[in-house]
This record gives sequence, structure tokens and C-alpha cells, in this order.
Amino acid sequence: MAESNRAWIFEQPPIRDDFDTALKFRDWPMPEAGKDQVLVKTLYLSLDPANRRWMAGPTYMPQIPTGLPMWGFVLGEIVKSNSDRFQAGDIVGGVGTWSDYAVMPAEGLDKIADLGGMPLHAAMGLFRGPGGTAYVGVVDIGQLKAGQTFVVSGAAGSVGSLAGQIAKILGATVIGIAGSAEKCAWLTDDLGFDHAIDYTREDVEQRLRELCPKGVDVYFENVGGAIGNAVAANMAKFGRIAVCGLTAQYNEERASVGLDVMPLLLNGCTMQCFILYDYLDRIGEATAKIAGWYAQGRIKYHADITEGLENALSAFKRLFQPGAPHKGKMMVRVDRAAN
Repeated sequence: MAESNRAWIFEQPPIRDDFDTALKFRDWPMPEAGKDQVLVKTLYLSLDPANRRWMAGPTYMPQIPTGLPMWGFVLGEIVKSNSDRFQAGDIVGGVGTWSDYAVMPAEGLDKIADLGGMPLHAAMGLFRGPGGTAYVGVVDIGQLKAGQTFVVSGAAGSVGSLAGQIAKILGATVIGIAGSAEKCAWLTDDLGFDHAIDYTREDVEQRLRELCPKGVDVYFENVGGAIGNAVAANMAKFGRIAVCGLTAQYNEERASVGLDVMPLLLNGCTMQCFILYDYLDRIGEATAKIAGWYAQGRIKYHADITEGLENALSAFKRLFQPGAPHKGKMMVRVDRAAN
């Protein structure tokens, strides 16, 4: 084990998108595991829009302490264990920090099972958070049925791209909304979406009206703002909206565009917000289903990997840049030897 450690330190909550002031990259003392804790060498660090909400203050996560390493979902290798549940060499996933090494409570960790020859980053890009969230949003919250019309915003992201594919497998007509012609082509040509709308060049509300003359039955919301309202204006009678995220509003001190509920009221629509933490009992089924579909070649995922912990912040910023060239699951390979 190396004797040095590096970390992105959370200095203060960012104002809008001023992440350079909020996070600073520094050498950091090597942490020591206490009772029922493990010392983990970070292999992969997940980059998620939710990290921005964590910075703003308590949500479903506590406030991130200033002056300490930034929190994030990680995959790592245990180098020292003070828990009966794990031993050195185990590969685990859980909430760690943006650092080379982190001490993590054993209670909050999952041991990563053998992936049958798949690269380790599949545990972060296809299963766990993205796969579980996509499955719950489509199946449990959206209650999608074959023959219905399904729309997902943020469709080229890790959750959106999987949600659209799951909806297609379940027999829906699938429309994705994304931020570039390249992303839209990926959705239709590679992932099998029926249609894709480039919100940077097209009128989303008008295009949905053309593509969905009978309205949208299920909408998987990842973005909010003007895009959310464009879909709301095209919802079908008794349509359902599964609200997973609102990335268009995460850097705003106050939402610049609020949701227009009038069309939802007039059409008797149901909107339900959800966070995967409230559906952890569904991850087993989600993983089994997605693994089966992947083995059959019916579902794909893309790992957008940035090399090196020192580049984590520049990669994170791209999550919030419209039209930025990224798709699928964004992550950092912290240990360059990780598969």
C-alpha cells in the first residue's frame, strides 16, 4: 500500500457552478480504520449530478463537512479490515470519498460479486445505482405497459440510457431527449430508441406533439426546467411521471423555470418523485433482470471513463454543460491498473 494519499477537499458549497472554489485537490493524510471500519483503496469514483445536491446542504444525505474530502460513490479494494464481514482483497462498493484511500463503515458496504468476465466498471455503469434507478423508475414508478409511449430526458446519461432500453424491452415506443446530434444518433442507432430529440436544436414541445399525437403515457424525468414543461404539455390522459432528477436546476439558487402543473391537472396525471435509497429491496431483481438482458444482447451500457483522480473535477463539470461530449456512466479510474 502506498503511504501517500490525495483528495478533493470540500471547501464550501458552490455558488451556481463555481466548483473551482468549492473543491481543492490536495495531499491528504492517510486515514486509519477504526472498529467495524475498513480502509479502502479507490479503484473507480462515480460522478453523479446528485453530488451537486449533496454540496448544497442536507438532502437524503447529511451535509458534507467542509475541510474534509468530498463524498462520492466508489468501487474499491479493501486493504485493511477491522470487520468480521470483510477481509483484505475484497472488492466493495459504497459511499466513499474523492480520494485515493478512504475509511468506510463496514455496515454500508456491498461486496461486489464476480461479474463473469465483465470489467469491474460494469458494477458502476450497468448495475447498482444506474441500473437500479432505471429499473425502479420504469417498472415500479412508471408502471409501464407494452404499447405505451415512453419519454426520458437526460437520455444519454447513465440512468436515462438504461431506462429507455428497459422501456423498449417492455414493449414501449421510446423517445429520448438529449443535448447533441451525436448523443441522439447513439440513442437511436446503437441503443434502439425509436426517436431522439436534440433539445439544443429542436423545439421539444413541438416535436413531441408530432411524435406522440396521443400523448406521452410515461415520462422519466431527469432534467426538469423547460424540458420538463415541454413534456408535461404533451402528457396523455392519466399519464405517469417518474421524477428521478432535476439537473437543469441543480446549479440555480432558485429554480428559473418551475413545473407547470395545469396540463397534468387537466389530464389527471400522476407524478411521483423517487430516490433509489427508498427501494433498495428492488436492487436484487433489477440486477438479475439487467444481467439477463445484457447476456442476451438486449441492453448495452457505455462507460465514460476519465483517467486519474486529479482530473475528477474537470470531468464532473461536464455533467452540467449542455452538449458536452459525454454519454453513459461518467466515472474516474482512480487506480489506473483497475480493469
